[in-house]
Amino acid sequence: MTKDNLGEFDLIRWIHQVAGQGRHLTLGIGDDCAVQPQVAGKDLLTSSDLLIEGVHFKREWTTFYDLGRKSAAVNISDIAAMGGTPQSLFLGVGRPKDIDDSDIKDFVSGFVAEAELHGAVLAGGDSCGSPGPLLISVTVQGQVNSGDAIYRSGASYGDAIYVSGTLGDSAVALRKLQQGEITEATFASRFHTPEPRVGLAEKLSRGGWATAMLDVSDGLLADLGHILEASGVGADIELERIPLSAPFRSELKLNSSLIDLALSGGEDYELVFTSPLKDLDRQTGFSPQITRIGVVSMEPGLRVMTAGGDLYRCGQKGFDHFG
Repeated sequence: MTKDNLGEFDLIRWIHQVAGQGRHLTLGIGDDCAVQPQVAGKDLLTSSDLLIEGVHFKREWTTFYDLGRKSAAVNISDIAAMGGTPQSLFLGVGRPKDIDDSDIKDFVSGFVAEAELHGAVLAGGDSCGSPGPLLISVTVQGQVNSGDAIYRSGASYGDAIYVSGTLGDSAVALRKLQQGEITEATFASRFHTPEPRVGLAEKLSRGGWATAMLDVSDGLLADLGHILEASGVGADIELERIPLSAPFRSELKLNSSLIDLALSGGEDYELVFTSPLKDLDRQTGFSPQITRIGVVSMEPGLRVMTAGGDLYRCGQKGFDHFG
């Protein structure tokens, strides 16, 4: 394959053309900073994330386009976790010498496409050479009505615990990739191109229905544990209520221990949240559907209970970069 020879500023100009200009920005790509005026009655949300080749992804497992999509999606999911609306993303890339211009273009195209799906725009960033792995740094900004951001610290005794969508599919895909097995389409899409739950988060925020919320990135038990710790409460969840996809249930029939991946596998990017309302899961209009899985308790700790009333001990811990 013949490598292209785009210079740094030629690449920046190309990215500017692809990314366009967000209507909420006074100035996007092209200067030292993007300029975004603040609107009265709105709070600005900002989050950043780092993705490192060999830690968060492997190039042989994905296309550059899908890697771009996922890099944007997992950051947009942080805005959703606060009940906000994503607006601007800033992308930094440390590029190894063996990555062609065509690969970088595919990556940026996927990144921009994912941003546009959620009404956001790539507003700036940086690129440089990397002597080691591919490094991806993303900062995302969004907004929420003043006072409506959903913190992880708001859960109260008696609140119901809900989760959106289904859990465990991404972790099954990762396990199959690690074992060199063919990955079923549902599992593959959940791993390579997760869907941040922006619309659901905005609905929960506008309705004032969620008291605490996080996106499930490190695993249900780990992320729900963050809510409980910040809120100073405990919880009891029911194992049989954990929402699973049809392909996951099929795998579970062959290997019952896979349930641990639904509890602690991570990278689902669904929402786990608490609410004083006990019937939200029976209301229509939620997309994806939500499932009530437990209740907030005054007793410290997180307990997973079986249908028979026994305590279930998960054999896998949630993801910890320094664990």
